[in-house]
Amino acid sequence: MNADKVLKFVRLSEKSNKLSSMLGQYTFEVFKDANKHQIAEAVEQTFKVTVRRVNTMTTRGKNKKSRTGRPSIGSDYKKAIVTLKAGDKIELV
Repeated sequence: MNADKVLKFVRLSEKSNKLSSMLGQYTFEVFKDANKHQIAEAVEQTFKVTVRRVNTMTTRGKNKKSRTGRPSIGSDYKKAIVTLKAGDKIELV
């Protein structure tokens, strides 16, 4: 199993930064066909940490309009919130 085929990138937002600092939870955008076991293995291999729990959700793309007023839809994506063992930390910067 290759971590490049599972993890896309780390999602950084106010909410995800708060979760990581307070609860040790990190948010990743993952490929749609990845399951929880593959996500946990990829995070453990990539960042050398112990994963306790993985929550996933599929988010529908937002409705948009172009300059000419034509409607379109953004891309759907899958997001994973990974909880680490107490004391483990991922250095993002």
